Parts: sequence; structure tokens; C-alpha cells
Amino acid sequence: MKIDILTIFPEMFAPLKMSMLQRAENKGLLSIGLHDVRDYSLDKHKKTDEYPFGGGPGLIMTCDPVFRCLEDIGAAGKRIVYMSPKGRMLDQALAEDYAKEEDLVILCGHYEGIDQRILDGWQMEEVSVGDYILTGGEPAAIVFVDAVARLIPGVLASKEAAYEESIYSGLLESPQYTKPREYRGMEVPEVLLNGNHKAIHLWQFEQALRLTKERRPDLFEKFIKEERTLTKEEKRIVDNVLKLL
Repeated sequence: MKIDILTIFPEMFAPLKMSMLQRAENKGLLSIGLHDVRDYSLDKHKKTDEYPFGGGPGLIMTCDPVFRCLEDIGAAGKRIVYMSPKGRMLDQALAEDYAKEEDLVILCGHYEGIDQRILDGWQMEEVSVGDYILTGGEPAAIVFVDAVARLIPGVLASKEAAYEESIYSGLLESPQYTKPREYRGMEVPEVLLNGNHKAIHLWQFEQALRLTKERRPDLFEKFIKEERTLTKEEKRIVDNVLKLL
């Protein structure tokens, strides 16, 4: 996958050149191109912003530098994402959808927003990473790229690693433990040590249900309402957790 990112702060994307994503680039599975929108400004001071028509606080990113950058990188015909608090909320299903693409382009806004003609002229898809305001689109773009790139075949060690985690299954992940078995008086639950894989699965399932019900009741309700193939033991656990409501 090739991901082109348009930004006025390319130095903020250092995290994308580390760890898993850097290994993916080294293996040729992922290519991330950073493009400084300021380089496409014809203003002698390399300005990319102006005051909005109609008044209002702050500055707005102007059309020309963004259009020129998009044209230069050959963005026509590709899916272009604008990181925006007004956009569709990023979730696992949306990340999976974008992970199917061979090319993606991401525009990071700054200031108080961007000229609407940028969105309309390039038919951009607006995506949000949460109901809060950031200083710019760069942190949101890093989250977006990480969520999408990890789903590209070969980026993680196995397909299961990409999917068998919190949220994807519909539930938050159950607690996890490693060595030592006891630390400062805190012990690992005995069920995880007996080698009974069925008992371990049922314990993890119950813990995930309880945790999701407590912290993300919206996900819990969705999980309960969806039709799922559950074993008798799993159904019993669901019934027991429901009684706690």
C-alpha cells in the first residue's frame, strides 16, 4: 500500500518510521510519502492560510497549495481522506475498508479548517478519530495510518494477530498476565496456569464481557443484540452477566 500524507508539519510523523510500520516499509508492504504543503505555496512567505470570508476566528487553509500538491502526486482517482472532527468515526470496519486500497491520500488540516472547495473539488472523505479537538490533523492521521496499515497482509506476524484483539471481536480484551506468577503479593489467576484451554477461554470470555459491560456499555449492548454462534457454556456466561444489569 502507498500512503501519501499532505501536511505542513511533516516532522510530526516520525512515529510512522518506527517499529512495526518501519518494518513493513522495509519489507515493501507499505510506502509512506510525506508532502509539505508549504512547498506548493506561491506566496513568498510560503503561506498556506487566509482569513475566512464572512468573518470568524482563526485562519483557513487555502485551495491553491493543496490543489497543486494533490495534482503533483497524482491523487486523481485515489481515495483521499481529510482528518476532520466532522467526519465519520474511525472504527474497525472502516479501517478494514481502507486497508483494501492500494493507494490512499491523507490531508491533515490545520488552523481552523480548510476551504470547502478542497473537499468538494477532490471528493474527499472526512474521517474523525474521536469527539474532541486536536491542534491539527497530524496526530489523527498517525492513528488512522496505524489502524489501517496493521491490517495489510504480512504487516503483522499472522492474520490472527490483526483480528483477535479488543474491539474486533465485539468485546474489550480480557486481562493478560506473564511471568512471574506472583509479584508483590499479586498472583496470576489459577485458571490461566492449569493448561485447560477450554476453561481458559471461558474465563477470558467472561472477563471480556464484564469489562465491556462496565467500560463500554455501547459495545456490550451491540454484542448482545447481534446474532452470534455461542456454545452452551458461553450462553450461560452471557446470561449470568446480563443478570448483573
